[in-house]
Amino acid sequence: MDHLETLFLDAGGVLVFPNWTRVADAVRRHGLTVSADALAAAEPRIKYDIDQGIRHGNATDSQRAWMYMEMVLEKAGVTPGAASAAAVRELRAYHGEHNLWESVPGDVAPALERLSGLGLKLVVVSNANGVLHPAFDRLGLTPHFHCICDSFLEGVEKPDPRFFRIALDRAGAAPETTMHVGDLYYVDVAGARASGIQPMLIDPFGLYEGYDVDRVRTLDELADRLSAGRAEV
Repeated sequence: MDHLETLFLDAGGVLVFPNWTRVADAVRRHGLTVSADALAAAEPRIKYDIDQGIRHGNATDSQRAWMYMEMVLEKAGVTPGAASAAAVRELRAYHGEHNLWESVPGDVAPALERLSGLGLKLVVVSNANGVLHPAFDRLGLTPHFHCICDSFLEGVEKPDPRFFRIALDRAGAAPETTMHVGDLYYVDVAGARASGIQPMLIDPFGLYEGYDVDRVRTLDELADRLSAGRAEV
């Protein structure tokens, strides 16, 4: 890892996460009850299950996003039906304007500072919906990054290597000195490898144990590992 110059980072699941309080409030407005904690607890396994289906390439990221939300709601105890569908429509409208992935864990900004302090150029490479730039401005994340690549605006999404090539060109980076950090094996790892980029998987719950990829639980753990690699050179 001592040769790294550029770090690509996925947005959702790495830097930003769904605002489960907003989701719970939307569900409540439609006459149903669920807690933000129950939604957060349901999400990791659902995301893993969605990832297993991605290998077949039978849906776009935007289609998967709302299948994922419906599955999280059901696993958290929300009965599927007209009311839950109305809540999902409300959330989808909010996401289209503002980005529902708007919760930033407290350790993200300090970890980004640590990674930048290692001399790495940080770049966001995300399957997103066209509002990632204003969302990151609103959340105060934009100053950490050399550039932000939103798949909707580029017209191509991970795991397609074309998206990674766009990001490499925009960052002035080479694949052999770049690492991509993501949270989905069949999107982030597969796409990075097809582009000649070293992958790293964020796996906070150990769901990908036994997979052929390096894993860390958090960005802070990644910063620890990269710092150690720099120190050994």
